[in-house]
Amino acid sequence: MKAIKTDTVVIRPRRAHGNGGDRKKKLKMNEAGSRRKRFKSNIPLFILFIPIIVFFIVFKYFPMAGLVIAFKNYNFADGIWGSEWVGLENFRMLFSNPQTLSIIRNTVVLSCLGLIIGFPFPILLAILMNDVRRMWFKRTVQTLVYLPHFLSWVVLGGMVLTIFSIETGIVNHLLQAWFGFSYPFLYKEGSWIAIFIGSGIWKEAGWGAIIYLAALSGIDPSLYEAASIDGAGKWKKILNVTLPGILPTIVMMFILNIGHVMEVGFDQVFMLKNSVVSNISEVISTYIYRIGLKGAQFSLSTAMGLFESIIGLILVVTANRIARKFGQGLW
Repeated sequence: MKAIKTDTVVIRPRRAHGNGGDRKKKLKMNEAGSRRKRFKSNIPLFILFIPIIVFFIVFKYFPMAGLVIAFKNYNFADGIWGSEWVGLENFRMLFSNPQTLSIIRNTVVLSCLGLIIGFPFPILLAILMNDVRRMWFKRTVQTLVYLPHFLSWVVLGGMVLTIFSIETGIVNHLLQAWFGFSYPFLYKEGSWIAIFIGSGIWKEAGWGAIIYLAALSGIDPSLYEAASIDGAGKWKKILNVTLPGILPTIVMMFILNIGHVMEVGFDQVFMLKNSVVSNISEVISTYIYRIGLKGAQFSLSTAMGLFESIIGLILVVTANRIARKFGQGLW
């Protein structure tokens, strides 16, 4: 550019300080600097997270190498890598057995019943406890409903058997005294399923309510005040304020529970099952224990476990995709 010369003053045009490229570089440098600062400030959190990473690597991801047993004729002498490859032969043997389909059916039926019947209980319990105003009563109820979660199924299963036993059970003693007859609750398929589902709810409903209580604490109290001004009663507040407020948590928990449809807790079934109701009580976990640990058929049990895991993964991904269509996906 040329200077414009006048009689008294030489006017030179201003030069632009930098250009668009320089500004972008400065922005990138600022972003990199802020990321470094955030990283340094979060170093204590990363250190606390290291044990969790180690746990998952050692106990969750590293054992996945053993899934190769499902495609081999495994034996102790040759080891995992030295055993003979058989491809999908173990899966063919597994699913050609009519008992396998019955076991899968039992697993799905018990899991779905537990999910459909048991899933709303923690939500209902959390809503009820959230409305309690006397703290001593609230703490007492919380302690009583949380306590079963910390007891093993050996203890709880013994209590259930003591309550419903046909000879020494408390319930049958009362039936005998009042009506003159007893009922074999643990030896009829329908009543056994009811006891199985009920005992599962008894053990885990209180613990599951903790998550929903935390979600309820995040609801703005002004929403309840506005609903009261509009004349809404308790039921309408629950429908229009409480449930929408904890809906993301409900969806998240439902997706996680969907992933366990193919898993029925071994401890609970093992403690409550008996040979009379084996047609409904034999599930995947007990089958793996019976043919894997007791029968030493490790390849077949690994194939069943791999099948269970794949179905669980498919269910979780499917449930999440459906939830994402309503804006409530987990990821």
